[in-house]
Amino acid sequence: MKTEVQLLRSKSTIGLLGGSFNPAHGGHLHITLHALKSLGLDEIWWLVSPHNPLKSPSSLAAYQERLASAQAVAARHRHIRVLDIEARQGLYYSIDTVRWLQAHYPRAHFVWLMGADNLAQFHRWRRWQELLRRLPIAVFDRAPYSHTALRSKTFLRQWKFRKPGNQQIVQATPPAIAFIHLKRDPMSSTALRSS
Repeated sequence: MKTEVQLLRSKSTIGLLGGSFNPAHGGHLHITLHALKSLGLDEIWWLVSPHNPLKSPSSLAAYQERLASAQAVAARHRHIRVLDIEARQGLYYSIDTVRWLQAHYPRAHFVWLMGADNLAQFHRWRRWQELLRRLPIAVFDRAPYSHTALRSKTFLRQWKFRKPGNQQIVQATPPAIAFIHLKRDPMSSTALRSS
């Protein structure tokens, strides 16, 4: 596994998919592969979070177990990198991770990727407005959260920054947000843990 990313020699467009990956599953891969193709990204970096501040620590499997599950799911896909940057750098919030990445990889153009379930609670993230100002955000349809996400505080407040096309969101100057429809994958980490 590559946990370090060499400094990018040429400008690359990188999708960032952060999460607990508790465990990683086909739904993460489904969104990732769709994003690679529809957004024209060079790579997607899975940022395995040591802890989600909005979740109880007792609900998470051990970090190394979650990291290993992400590595296993992504293993056959050369455009996906599973990174432990947050654990190694002591980064607790997504905004801190984005600041760190933008400082260390100035030649990269980052796009934040998230499922509709995260958009529904995005207004609870630390400094979420700054995150919107720092990089474009692509939100992927995910059952059964779509209606809640589209009525969320974040989406309604950012409506004027909404971009209609997949390619437009990648090139957009932040703040910019897009809701991307795709064939839904019902898989979830919660369902896997309860089975």
